[in-house]
Formats: sequence, structure tokens, C-alpha cells
Amino acid sequence: MRSSIPLGRIAGVQVGLNISVLVIVVILVAGLAFGRFPAFFPGRSPAVYLLAGLVAAVLFLASLLAHELAHAVTARRHGIDVAQITLWLLGGVAELRGEPRTPGADLKIAVVGPLTSLVVGVVSGAIALFADAALGTPLLAGIFWYLAAVNILLAIFNLIPAAPLDGGRVLRAALWARWGDRTRAAVAAARAGRGFGYLLIALGFVQVLTGLGFQGLWLVLIGLFLVNAATAEEQQTQLGHALYGMRVAEVMSGDPITAHPDETVAGLIDRVVLRHRLSTYPLVDGHGVFTGLVTLNRIREVLPQDRAVTRLSDIACPADQVPTARPDEPLTDLLQHMGGSADGRAVVLDPAGRLIGLITPSDVSRVVATAGLRATDPLGPRGADVAVPHQRREEPGRIHHPHDAT
Repeated sequence: MRSSIPLGRIAGVQVGLNISVLVIVVILVAGLAFGRFPAFFPGRSPAVYLLAGLVAAVLFLASLLAHELAHAVTARRHGIDVAQITLWLLGGVAELRGEPRTPGADLKIAVVGPLTSLVVGVVSGAIALFADAALGTPLLAGIFWYLAAVNILLAIFNLIPAAPLDGGRVLRAALWARWGDRTRAAVAAARAGRGFGYLLIALGFVQVLTGLGFQGLWLVLIGLFLVNAATAEEQQTQLGHALYGMRVAEVMSGDPITAHPDETVAGLIDRVVLRHRLSTYPLVDGHGVFTGLVTLNRIREVLPQDRAVTRLSDIACPADQVPTARPDEPLTDLLQHMGGSADGRAVVLDPAGRLIGLITPSDVSRVVATAGLRATDPLGPRGADVAVPHQRREEPGRIHHPHDAT
């Protein structure tokens, strides 16, 4: 889930909006300005209701951001890098590059989000009471009563013990502490999340069949997201388990075929691509310095008539956006960065900074396919300290329909 509209950095974390968040803003403003507010606070003009709906929508997004920032700040305090926070159609995503090393840290990172939503809900309720009793502005009070209700509901919903909800993280931490096996605990929490997702899908279809079309479809959408996210989380956990202990040197493709940044796309196609049919070509200048990465997908995007005049440097992913690693680094650490890169590839450099290898999705797939052939369990009896590649904390609880938020 990528940011389409960057908002800058808050508390040291990059924050942005995905374009899909505009859908939830429209739903919020329409539901409040043409439904809830006129019904409870009649007698105002349509412009006033629209303004109130817009203010409520902005404050709602701010409360989502506060929830995600709480996760991000707590994660950073426990040594976990936070790539970015993105607000999107179904709520917020704090992208954590790494995982907690202890059940206690896992629990703190999970619980702080719902606690923040609960605090926001209580504070909003207090503001609503003051606006109604002291200021005599019932519509303003209505905005904050809405924020109080929606944040308290979000806190409760997100504590349901089903990954990827915060409650699923709490369940994972509890099972991890009890079993001493993080992988087993994470898989159990993910399967609970998938089961909860299927339950929401079933309830949504029942609502559709009984005439509650929109609300039913919304539940189906949430359920599908939960099922997909929980399934992906289980797969990521198993991948981290399979690759634990492996080094970059064991996976990389050595001595990659390189190209010069000034070579044309047509020249590369004639010289290398049609003969070797590789998917990735690092660019190295005359001094042996790595300058970028070209993939077949980038080459295909160049129109045939432009290939003779388009240089590889014009279409390459810049070197500073390509993950790099040393041969002796843990593979799981590198995968966390590969998942967030533009082309999903990494280059391997020797201590002098010279290019000595590549890691592509095909290399990773090959290792995963053979990981089970190793004679011993790479994690030993406890399965602790697994770094799950490119873990994303996705929380679909931050959603809304015209009359409620769950």
C-alpha cells in the first residue's frame, strides 16, 4: 500500500495518504452531512452540514494517524525500523521492517494502538460535553460525540484476537510467551484472523440477502481483506522460518552480467537480453561503481522506436533506491528491504564496494523450494528471533460506513 500524497515526517516517521483514502472521506462527509447531522441537529444550512462533515472526516483521519504513530513510536523504541505510515481505504498501515524480539515488546507494540484510540475517544467525549454544556453548540458537540464513539469502537474492534488486527498481535505475544515458539504463535494468530475474516464474509452475505446491501458488502470487503492479509502473514512467517540462519552469499547469483549506464536500450537487447534472457542487469560505470538497476519490465516500457536513443541510465532504478548487502549478512535482514524496493531486487557488494552478486525473486524462490531439505530445523526447538521479511502491520479496523465505524 503505497503513499500517493506525502504528508512529510511526524515523530521521525514518513507519513502519507493513499489515493483510496478519498473514498472513505467521501463516505464520511456524505453520511454525516446528509444523514446523521441533519437528523440529530436540524435547522442548519447544507453548507454548515458539509463543513461539519468535512471537519469530522479530517479529525477522524487524524485519530487514525495517532493510532498508527503510537505503534510506530513504540516499535522504534524497541529497535524496529518503521519505513512509513500510510492511510488508505480500510484504515491505516504502519510498515515495520522487522519484528519484536520478545513477547513483551510484541505486546507493547500491539496494545498501544487501541489504547491510543481509547484515549482519543475519551478526550473527544469530554470535548463534546464541554461544547454542549458550556458553549451551547450542539452541532460541534455532535462532531466530537461521533469521534468519541468511532474511536472507542475502533479500539474494541482492533482488540479482537485475530491477526492482522492488534488483538491478533496480543494473541501472538501471549502464545509466544506460553509456548516459547514465535513461529507457532504467529501462525496460530494468522489462522485465527483468517477464520474471523471468513465469519465476516458470511455475515456480510447474510446482510445482503436480508436487504442491508451496503453494510453487507462492506463486511464482505473487510472479511476478504482480513483473509488475504492473514494468509500473507502466515506465509511470511513460514518464509522467515525457512530462511532463518541463511547468509546472503548462499542465495546470491554471482558474477552478474552488467551494462554501462550510457549504453542504449537497443544495444543491451541486441548484446545481452536476447542471448541470455535474464531479468536483471546492474549498471556499472567505467570505475566499477554500481549506478543503477535495469529489469526486463523497465526495458519493455520503452517504445520500440525510442530504444535506440534511450540510455539505460534513463530508465534504471537509481543506486540509492536498490537494497545492498554484504555476503555475510543474514538473508532475512536483506529481504525486509527488498520487499519495499521498487523492483524487488538487491545487489551484493564486497567490502570495497564492488558489485559481486545479485539477489532476485527467482533466487529467493529457489532457496525456499529447497529449504525443507535441510537436515535440521534451522530454528532449533524454540523458533525464536525470526525476522519476518518485510512485515507490514495492516489494520483494517479503521473503517467506516454511514452509521457506524468498526
